[in-house]
Amino acid sequence: MELTAEFIEAENKELTRQYKKLLRISYQTLTDEDKKMIRKAFEVAVDAHKSQRRKSGEAYIFHPLAVAQIVASEIGLDATSIASALLHDVVEDTEYTLADLEQMFGETVARIVDGLTKISSLKKDRDVSLQAENFRKMLLTINDDPRVIIIKIADRLHNMQTMDAMRADKQSKIASETLYIYAPLAHRMGLYNIKTELEDLSLKYTEPDVYKDISSKITESKAQQDQYIKDFKKVIEDSLDEEGLTYEIKGRPKSIYSIRRKILAQGVTFDEVYDKFAIRIIYKSDKANEKFLAWKIYSIVTDHFRPNPTRLRDWISSPKSTGYEALHITVMGLKGRWVEVQIRSDRMNEIAEKGYAAHYKYKEGKEGESSLDEWINRLQEALENPDQNAVDFVENFKLNLYNKEIFVFTPQGELKSLPKGATPLDFAFSVHTEVGLHTRGSRVNGKLVPLSHTLKSGDQVEIITSESAHPTNNWLDYATTARARAKIKSSLKDEKKELADDGKAILARKLKSQKIPLNEKTINELVSYFKLNTSLDLFYRVGNGTIDNKMIKEFAAQRSNALMSFIKSKIRKPNTPPDIHKDEITNNFDSLVFGPEDQKLDYTFAKCCSPIPGDPVFGFTTIKDGIKVHKNNCPNAIAMRSNYAYRIIKAKWVDSSDTGYQTDIVLTGIDNLGLVNTVTAEISNHLNVDIKGLSFTTQGGIFKGKITVVVRNNALLKTLIENLKKIDGIDQVTRV
Repeated sequence: MELTAEFIEAENKELTRQYKKLLRISYQTLTDEDKKMIRKAFEVAVDAHKSQRRKSGEAYIFHPLAVAQIVASEIGLDATSIASALLHDVVEDTEYTLADLEQMFGETVARIVDGLTKISSLKKDRDVSLQAENFRKMLLTINDDPRVIIIKIADRLHNMQTMDAMRADKQSKIASETLYIYAPLAHRMGLYNIKTELEDLSLKYTEPDVYKDISSKITESKAQQDQYIKDFKKVIEDSLDEEGLTYEIKGRPKSIYSIRRKILAQGVTFDEVYDKFAIRIIYKSDKANEKFLAWKIYSIVTDHFRPNPTRLRDWISSPKSTGYEALHITVMGLKGRWVEVQIRSDRMNEIAEKGYAAHYKYKEGKEGESSLDEWINRLQEALENPDQNAVDFVENFKLNLYNKEIFVFTPQGELKSLPKGATPLDFAFSVHTEVGLHTRGSRVNGKLVPLSHTLKSGDQVEIITSESAHPTNNWLDYATTARARAKIKSSLKDEKKELADDGKAILARKLKSQKIPLNEKTINELVSYFKLNTSLDLFYRVGNGTIDNKMIKEFAAQRSNALMSFIKSKIRKPNTPPDIHKDEITNNFDSLVFGPEDQKLDYTFAKCCSPIPGDPVFGFTTIKDGIKVHKNNCPNAIAMRSNYAYRIIKAKWVDSSDTGYQTDIVLTGIDNLGLVNTVTAEISNHLNVDIKGLSFTTQGGIFKGKITVVVRNNALLKTLIENLKKIDGIDQVTRV
């Protein structure tokens, strides 16, 4: 790009305009001192980045300025955070040092920038093979100052908004990483608007066709939605006005990502997703009357529209652990449609949109810890567990990010928040680690229940403890929260280590009698021979007797035979190549090619998503099983792309001849005579598709069927599904 004088002048004018906008849109009230600090940070950032440009050709300074605008208005942080956002890349990319920033802006700004610099430098550390370890280190900065992670989320949002100039593989990796960790973090920090945008942008780059399709359909149906909200408002506004309330009613469309998730989970089309938007009533109130007015509005809405009693969510009496407060009701609206109505005061609405920042703006006094502080303290405890595998840690950590909540009571009547699906064991560890580790049983509402019992909101839970009780492997099947699982694993690992130490000594003695030394080479051979993952597994199994003397002797004999075979092969090499079956070559090589050079490589299909020709797919290089082929929308795809991007291989279909691929179809509908015959005739006679398995069940006039078919490609499968949907009585047809 040629940088003419006119271009540079226009760029400088735009820069000044964006800087003024930053001061104007700030959520916090900025003092003169604040404005001076922000001005100084802006000037330092302009000077530091003066010679840098982004891949799009734009001056680099526009990136920190955009991040600062997100921090100022969408998240609503203070002047210190705005200055830190402007300076977030200065230490990493320019000649300015941390000491320079501390001298100019003080210790707090320097500490936040230092945290952001550490996060950015992680991706350049070639020794860390797993991205999960990087995430773990990143999360350690939360305890130093939560603003570090929040500014990092703003930085990621702007990167996602301006990713068009990047290579497609880079876009896919960054988008997967965003879905895997940044969107859940934004959710946990209460930044719901940013979480939604991150999810939608991620879908845009991981499944662009799906994103465009849903986006265009939402645009087409917007006029209808606006009219529906207008009509809904008309019904209740007279009653609300009569009560003298100051309020506004607006619609909130469901995000593209959540509509996509619903389509996949329920096996429905876009038109069949009934709750594509929610209606939000935001009212003005002082703190003392908030709850009273929320229930008054609830009463008015339910006077006009029949509520669904199972869909009432009272987040005012018991706020979510993110600080979110609102009353959610689902009512039978106009035209016989269920509509979610969210009732919030203007204060609650600010907390819902700004999260952490608004939560602290409205925090009165210092009455105990906020739920976010409590969460950060628990997170720190999990992070400081040095024995936990990084991937396990990130997976466990994610468990507590998105989960819906339930509220249960202790025997003394204290209220505790737990993730939906939690068990008494999760409750025990939430009370105290020692209570959890010595759990012997539990009572829920006065009755003895197993540790695997699923708790419900309103349950009163009592834990029975015993000094002799301790965790077993079964406990991992019962625990669902990250805290409980981490503590159980840590306890089991300590126990396992003790037994493994004994096992190592036993193994050394037994190998010595076979005249085999216990060294690294022998240990690796043993781990491979017994199909284990680590030397700890090997020593543990010897210690508990799973690997006995006889098995070790068999290993020694096999090792001896293998050595003799190796010596013979060196003496006399075979003249003929091994026989390879022709059909095997056809099946393995004539359907997919990999990498930029379209190489033909060995591969197998992943069982988690069972791809067939025509499905968008990618290759994943495993440690033991070679290349596994997964669908692009496989449930495990995001984690794989995020944690192991270096193992992902581009894959595309080539002529697969007449090879058949097996897949399952599920049908539901209204049972009638001869329906099974009609379905099987459609499959076999009209489309020449083989049926490998068939099962139908009927209950109360409704049938559910599962058919295993063999098809040549995805296009044929889609035609089959469309034809089956046309059969009278069939309600839904979905591919498993």
